[in-house]
Amino acid sequence: MDGGGALVATLLAHGVDTAFCVPGESYLAVLEALRRERARLRLITNRHEAGAAFAADAYGKLTRMPGIVFVTRGPGATNAAIGVHTAAQDSTPLVLFIGQVPTRQKGLESFQEIDYRLMYGAIAKAVIEPSSAAEVAPATARALGLATAGRPGPVVVPLPEDVTEGDADAAAIPGPAPRAVSAPSAEALAAAVELIAGARRPVVVAGELIAFESAHDALAEFAAAAGAGVVTAFRRQDAFANDDGAYFGHFGIGRAPFQREAWRDCDLVIAAGSRLDAVTTEDHTLLRDDQKLIHIHVDANVIGRTRIADVAIAADVRLTLAALASALPPPPNERLAWRDEVNHAYRGFCRDGPAALGEVDMAAVVKTVAARLAGTDHVITNDAGNFASWVHRYFPFTRPYSQVGAAAGAMGQAVPGAVAAKLVRPGATVVAFVGDGGFLMTGQELATAVREGLAIKVIVCDNGAYGTILMHQHRFAGAGAYHGVELTNPDFAAMGRAYGVPAWTVERTAEFGPAFEAALEHDGPALIHLKTDIRDISAYGPLGG
Repeated sequence: MDGGGALVATLLAHGVDTAFCVPGESYLAVLEALRRERARLRLITNRHEAGAAFAADAYGKLTRMPGIVFVTRGPGATNAAIGVHTAAQDSTPLVLFIGQVPTRQKGLESFQEIDYRLMYGAIAKAVIEPSSAAEVAPATARALGLATAGRPGPVVVPLPEDVTEGDADAAAIPGPAPRAVSAPSAEALAAAVELIAGARRPVVVAGELIAFESAHDALAEFAAAAGAGVVTAFRRQDAFANDDGAYFGHFGIGRAPFQREAWRDCDLVIAAGSRLDAVTTEDHTLLRDDQKLIHIHVDANVIGRTRIADVAIAADVRLTLAALASALPPPPNERLAWRDEVNHAYRGFCRDGPAALGEVDMAAVVKTVAARLAGTDHVITNDAGNFASWVHRYFPFTRPYSQVGAAAGAMGQAVPGAVAAKLVRPGATVVAFVGDGGFLMTGQELATAVREGLAIKVIVCDNGAYGTILMHQHRFAGAGAYHGVELTNPDFAAMGRAYGVPAWTVERTAEFGPAFEAALEHDGPALIHLKTDIRDISAYGPLGG
């Protein structure tokens, strides 16, 4: 067995059945081993390394197993960096395998050579490079375990060409080890119970580890026991059922007036599995000195970054929430009445919004998608861009693992993320919302969907601009002071047909419902080109004067 064979055998021993790649001559032995095992491990050939890495990130989000990516050295590795950074900031388990120059050529600025410890050291959990074929299997096993240990994240494994092609002898193939469980201390639990019992209006911020630890039920039970309101962190809306009476909405970019009022009333914040990222906390300004903070996160290094916690619980969020729920006294009626009042305001916010100025009302579009998918198994992938604000506001995420989006704000995840989602859940309806900018970054992964027979439905929201930046320029320099943001776009429906998928162009709201129904009825990938008005810049209101 060569090093490539040892690597693939280790992946199989750890339950890996899907991997994403752009092939390269620097890891031919791995590709040959994958060919031999193609009946057990499905290799998806992507059209760009960013697409492969984004797909692996989505795969990791939905399965809680490491998403696996193979790319070649140099250009391939740099193209994949966006997915590694996204996985790091989103706390997604991912392992990136990179073909590397032969060991004898290292340090000579050889063809496409990069020092991956320097390149990835700041954004990956580790860079693990085996120096012999015998080290490949243990290095692979270590990378897979580390990607899911503690706070999950990306691990990078450079593979020198001679190492994967060398003789691994009778290499022992290590199996998976169970992930270590971190239980909360009795002292921390007691302190948290005391703070919660004494609070008037507590609010939970539910974050990324709710999904990774499958802690959705524990969160719901805790919220009911505490009588607390729940907000979800940026692009973590499926962490808590949006139709639950405790839900206060999503803390994304911008706050609704009712949320600001509720936050003014809040005297206790319970960060449950959230690192309290910059978007969720409005650039780390959200928490006030007069608010108490209980921070629950498995990574002690995360706790205290935004603000020193009054109670710090460095433990698994699922175990902690379950223990707290069983120890809490019944919530006071005044707290429950306040919670119900805020939830009522949230429901009104999701129902009513500003009227569209253009011919396509994005609120109506998202509500149509939501109504059609209600009660079904589905996944929504939403790219970065202002169009996503309508998804955040009007799509009710009532099921776990029904949302995939880059909390890191990277453009380009929606289409490759949809490819991964359809692989993970072939019976689910998978809808990708993507902007005109994001689609021209990774929309070529539609060709991957065609090749693999994955019936994803892509909605391209086209306002002819990098809308988010145009909005910021509008606020910064005034109306019309736009530069570098206006786009000349192709006919996206024609592009879709060129890829071999049926496509529809929608220029009026009334056209969307029939087009979406036709897209769903087609047994394969489909695309809708949605032409929107730049004046309708956000779900929070028009561009303004």
